[in-house]
Amino acid sequence: MVTEAPLPSGTTRRRVELRLHEPWFAWGARPTVVVDGVSQPAQWGSGTWALPDAGSVEFAVFGINRRWRFGAASVRVDAAAAAGAVIEYRAGALPFGPGTLVVRG
Repeated sequence: MVTEAPLPSGTTRRRVELRLHEPWFAWGARPTVVVDGVSQPAQWGSGTWALPDAGSVEFAVFGINRRWRFGAASVRVDAAAAAGAVIEYRAGALPFGPGTLVVRG
């Protein structure tokens, strides 16, 4: 009996682009991306994330600096429907309050 080996990293067909827009008040803050409860440090700008073959995925983003956390936002997307989509994050207009996370495409 032969079992199929998993595909190597980077070969998944289901990917989503995540665009993180740096707020004017960033003051050295860095974004953190949380995918299904697992946080990953990120950088401002664009990046891609692999999606599972089925089910839904929750993306959450917030900015953090040495003193506080700001602009938290989250969105749940269906993995099959979101393949090739762009998720855009923007922090709020002020350094407190929620941000926005919008799925485009």
